[in-house]
Amino acid sequence: MLSERGTDVEYRNYLEQHPTKAEAEALLDALGGDAQQLLRSKEAIYQEMGLGEADDDALLDALVAYPHLLNRPVLVRGLRAVIARPPEAGLSLLD
Repeated sequence: MLSERGTDVEYRNYLEQHPTKAEAEALLDALGGDAQQLLRSKEAIYQEMGLGEADDDALLDALVAYPHLLNRPVLVRGLRAVIARPPEAGLSLLD
């Protein structure tokens, strides 16, 4: 969708190139919310670890340890980011 609008896109395979804690913190800052939005709450490991009540620091640690928990796709442009669910949400970064 972004490529169709002439926007250059760089992809990162988060399962091969795991995010660091610093990258997760920067992503959270760019999203401007709480860390719960970064994680897929329906994943078994999320439930097993009791992450529903965890603080942001523990959630970011879990994300680094279990990158498949990342709620995706995440689009980043400059200092802003958005979780593109639905995909049209990503278009807000073009403003």
